[in-house]
Amino acid sequence: MKYYIGCDAHKKYSVFVTVNETGKVSTPERVDHDKDLYRKYLCCLPEGSPIAIESVGNWYWMIEEMEKAGHQPILVNPRKAKLLMGHINKTDKLDAKGLALLNLNGSLPSVWIPPSELRDQRELSRMRMSLVSVRTKLKNRIHAVLAKYAIVIDEVSDIYGQRGQELLREAIEYLPQETRHSVEVQLQVLDQVSAEITQIEQHIREIIKDTPVMQLIKTLPGVGDILAIVIALEIGTVERFGSGQHLASYSGTVPRVNSSGGKTYYGRVKPDVNHYLKWAYIEAANCIALQRNKMEHRHVGQLLKRIQKQKGYPKAAVAVARHLAEATYGMLKKNEPYKEPGLKKAVSCSQG
Repeated sequence: MKYYIGCDAHKKYSVFVTVNETGKVSTPERVDHDKDLYRKYLCCLPEGSPIAIESVGNWYWMIEEMEKAGHQPILVNPRKAKLLMGHINKTDKLDAKGLALLNLNGSLPSVWIPPSELRDQRELSRMRMSLVSVRTKLKNRIHAVLAKYAIVIDEVSDIYGQRGQELLREAIEYLPQETRHSVEVQLQVLDQVSAEITQIEQHIREIIKDTPVMQLIKTLPGVGDILAIVIALEIGTVERFGSGQHLASYSGTVPRVNSSGGKTYYGRVKPDVNHYLKWAYIEAANCIALQRNKMEHRHVGQLLKRIQKQKGYPKAAVAVARHLAEATYGMLKKNEPYKEPGLKKAVSCSQG
């Protein structure tokens, strides 16, 4: 007899419920997140059992233990699973039972599980993104202080370049004592973070070898070596997407649509998306914006200009990011580099 298992996982423990082919439900069992206890429990389950587990923050190690024990882990979208369960009340036991029953019925909203090596490599690019975010916040804080005291440095385009930093350090001498001290500390931290980012980028290039997929992705406007690595690692395999729109939605570049009575409204993008992939495509759109003069005759440049004029830069950047995501799907499926829409054999992409 075959058994179907639901696992409601939390930070410190998991609750398991088993359902057999006839629909008989077992008594819920709570297992603390001690690895030895967890392994012993998994060994007691029927061999090769399909185990449904929600995509919680600490699922990596649980999936690995299930795979080592010879089971078939199924990662589940928690929001969609809750809707399918239809429970009014919420308890760990009800959630585990609901997952087990969805598992039995074959209606689990499953999520792709990246291979172990890919999960490991992703941490490098994700750590870099986290440090880039810290660097950006530090720069914004320094700009805010300069603005408070009407300090303008217009001799250079980048005040964080070599010449720009010289001018910046001269300018902050006119700030009040404690304000100047705070800026000096932030500049020191900024130098440290920038140095770490440089080392990480070098390590990423050494560890993650350039692949044909990455070479194709680098033909996208605004995408260089690092962004190509991020996009390739986060996509994993393009075959898991049914269309370019599906990939764009997964990337967080498609707005919500509310259409009724002949009226259509477009809202914010969905929250349950791959935020790392969204960041990469938005970053590519920002790079395109910084190269407006070079991009003005290209599709992405015209798209950015048109949407920005109508709806502002943030929505224009998302529209360009959506185009790049849909173009990525077409490129990888056809195994060909990016081509401008409208040209022969061009990739068919929505303009967002």
